[in-house]
Amino acid sequence: MRLLTFILLASLTSFVKGQDQPQAYILKSIYFGGGSYAIDEYQFDELKHLVDSVKDIRDYTITIHSHTDNIGGAAYNEWLSQMRGDAVIERLLFLDFKSNQIEKRDFGQFNPVYDNNTWEGRRRNRRVDIIFWPVVM
Repeated sequence: MRLLTFILLASLTSFVKGQDQPQAYILKSIYFGGGSYAIDEYQFDELKHLVDSVKDIRDYTITIHSHTDNIGGAAYNEWLSQMRGDAVIERLLFLDFKSNQIEKRDFGQFNPVYDNNTWEGRRRNRRVDIIFWPVVM
């Protein structure tokens, strides 16, 4: 899965230092264990690597989309989604982004991209998508 994340990231990230044309956006997903909102060091290191590799990334606006699987009640998953989004924002602030650059949308269990009837689908729905949008001047 981590290799797939890296390949996806590499294919979406065309605006790295030394290149002239920006991609429409850059997507990075952080995955979580069931019931967890802790970001492991490996994923944080990947996020830092992305931030360091993209030219002028601190000039981007950021949208956070937080998700859960469908295990547990709707209220619990709404809370968990909020906690996951907040954990990612905390890490972005640590990387010197400004809070006014970041917009957060918590979807909880109500916008699954993957099939929540399978173990793999539930695992892939437990994530926060970080979308970096270049600011056009």
